[in-house]
Amino acid sequence: MKRTTILLTALTLICSFASAQDIQGYQKPPPPILSLFESAVSPVVRVSSDGEWMLLLEMEDLPSIAELSQAELRLAGQRINPTNNGQSRSAAYKGIKIIAVSSGTEYTLNGLPNEPRLSGITWSPDESKIAFLHNGAKGIELWVADLKSLQANRLSIFYINNTYGNSFIWNPDGKSILAKFIPDGRSAVSAQNISPEEPLIQENTGKSAPVPTYQDLLKNPYDEKLFDHYFTSQLKQVNLQGQSANFLQPAIIRSMEYSPDGEFLLMANITRPYSYQVPISAFPFTTSIYDEEGKLIKKLHEAPLAENIPAGFDGVPKGPRAFGWRADKGSVLYWVEALDNGNPAQQATIRDIVYTQPAPFNQYPLKLAECYFRFNSIVWGDDKVAILTERWWKTRFERRSFIKPSNVNFRVNLYDRYFEDGYTDPGVILTQKNEFNRNVLLTEFNALKRISDPDNVNIFTISDGASPEGDRPFLQKFNIKTKLMDTLFRSASPYYERPVFFSNGKFMINSRESGDSVQNYYRINLEDKSYTRLTNFTDPYPELNGVKKQQISYKRLDGITLGGTLYLPAGFKTGDPALPVLIWAYPREFKTAAAAGQTKGSPHKFSIISKASPVYWVTRGYAVLDNADMPVVGESNTEPNDTFVEQIRYNAEAAINHLVDMGVADRKRIAIGGHSYGAFMTANLLAHTDLFAAGIARSGAYNRSLTPFGFQTEERTFWQAPAVYTRMSPFAYADKIKTPILLIHGQADNNTGTYPMQSERFYTALKGHGATARLVLLPSESHAYQAKESLMHMLWEMDRWLEKYVKNK
Repeated sequence: MKRTTILLTALTLICSFASAQDIQGYQKPPPPILSLFESAVSPVVRVSSDGEWMLLLEMEDLPSIAELSQAELRLAGQRINPTNNGQSRSAAYKGIKIIAVSSGTEYTLNGLPNEPRLSGITWSPDESKIAFLHNGAKGIELWVADLKSLQANRLSIFYINNTYGNSFIWNPDGKSILAKFIPDGRSAVSAQNISPEEPLIQENTGKSAPVPTYQDLLKNPYDEKLFDHYFTSQLKQVNLQGQSANFLQPAIIRSMEYSPDGEFLLMANITRPYSYQVPISAFPFTTSIYDEEGKLIKKLHEAPLAENIPAGFDGVPKGPRAFGWRADKGSVLYWVEALDNGNPAQQATIRDIVYTQPAPFNQYPLKLAECYFRFNSIVWGDDKVAILTERWWKTRFERRSFIKPSNVNFRVNLYDRYFEDGYTDPGVILTQKNEFNRNVLLTEFNALKRISDPDNVNIFTISDGASPEGDRPFLQKFNIKTKLMDTLFRSASPYYERPVFFSNGKFMINSRESGDSVQNYYRINLEDKSYTRLTNFTDPYPELNGVKKQQISYKRLDGITLGGTLYLPAGFKTGDPALPVLIWAYPREFKTAAAAGQTKGSPHKFSIISKASPVYWVTRGYAVLDNADMPVVGESNTEPNDTFVEQIRYNAEAAINHLVDMGVADRKRIAIGGHSYGAFMTANLLAHTDLFAAGIARSGAYNRSLTPFGFQTEERTFWQAPAVYTRMSPFAYADKIKTPILLIHGQADNNTGTYPMQSERFYTALKGHGATARLVLLPSESHAYQAKESLMHMLWEMDRWLEKYVKNK
């Protein structure tokens, strides 16, 4: 008997080992999912500012795992391809088509490179041409295409340096381009000496310097050497005949922008000392103004290493920041300075001041406006009108004001609102090109009152139009003196229709879609309201014919209204047996219950299925609740995360109860899943509830002590709120998780805080306590998976998990 037991045990172990090893290599999901996965997507659409041209940009195919696994360098928070001196893992377009909006005629560009991989597509100042980059076999090339001749050509024989920031800008005269190239005659970088030359030392002299858990940072002097080598650029002026000349000395360029009249260049260059604690965006930099010949006119500011910015999302650096040009003037500089030392904890009536200074930049700065909150943006009109926006993150407060650049004492608050309140969002302010081909306010004046009342000005906005009925995009005219609003267009059932261009009197361009018709674009005559179709994109998902999609609404325990998009398999009807369910969600934090309970999304939008979507499983017989509301509210002085665990449980219970009451869900066969913060939510729900049959957690963080200086919207540190950090860490409750959980993570995750170690350590903890768990690490993948093989394998893993632990439980 004893021998038999031993033999049986050995056989069991062998079989167990075999079953764990018999699945090798990348797998593909079952045919219904694979068919949807391989569907082509509609082109990306871009419209010129005058509405005359429309570009149709065809996305390239998914990269293979072999392409994704090519060598890359991870330096100062950036990932670069050392072969072409560009950003690695960047998406590109494989084709461009052009539509003349007035006639609706579609054209194809001639002369494009073979197997194009295009990016950085940028209109010329007069929008008669476009410039773009092509990722060629030997390097990144600069190209220009003329929209009238429909001819494209490579502009320079030199290769672009596309490691950081904008790699080229048009000269305002449209006759040349200023671009960042690999320095002439750059020598090869030497190999690293594997014998350390010196100890690695960091020191802090009593200053508080909390930083997030950034990844891909510099680690040693050799990394600094690589950083200098790959990030240093030589600026060249290249005319449209391809002739080029060096401009200034090689440097690591943070940003560059011509003045509207083209006479000056505002440029910021990164300087030493570099940091091993923060990415390139926080490195020291010097901001200067040069003339068009490259002569230094003025050094504006030397920004220090930004390791000591005051804590909180409202914290900003001391001193001048956010330099830019007034769009309505030839060469007038503006910038912002904090009066509270950038510290949101410091009491201050005025937080920021906006200054201006005209060329030749030797006058005392002029105060343009005071900001009671943090400066956010400014849309220029002329000396008589500009729109200033301020925000304060702590309270989610936003203010827009009408100011007059010629009169510092004039200010009219247009509205105060909370920016998380979608119902009150007026939308994006519309602009038009001025004499400098810069975007300024699109305005309309009352001709009868203009002379006697110069403030009688209308501006225009386009909003997503959040409402209790769902999103209904609108175009609105707003009088900045009377504050009267006139809705010129609003989307109506059965369509989801959004304006993308408005000419103020002639025509507009809208995108239009419905629940069962894919998005297309139309030119609308404003006189007779007639529609002319511009695109003919077809349904990429005929496999979903018969699938029922609906927006559902329900309330959680404390009365907050929740919702989501429910997909039901084709043929399912009321009274049929209840279905297995997959709920997919991502938590969002709110400061008010009112904002948390607002209706989101639209029942009239066509469902575009991403390559990592949960909607695939409606073809496998599941009900899928996608984008299930998962709000976490912290009103007044309380913070959302103080009751994170309790609130996500309320959300989950409300969703499940509603689906069961609808007759859709089998309560015992429901899975929960999410990506990133949604994975974190999933693990917490499995640790603190027994509501689910299984969980799927992709690329999450599970131990908050590994993100001690804040995460997501949490501003407090671990040492300020240790109980919150511990309570929110499912790692600390690994012994409580009895529900099967599938963990998937990219081995090259570059997202702040979601190191692959998070999933590895969590899996070890689960395994140590006997949980049913599976860990899948995807080689070469970062936070968002890209390779075709990786994505198909991810779908296969999810399908097996759901079939075993949910559908066939």
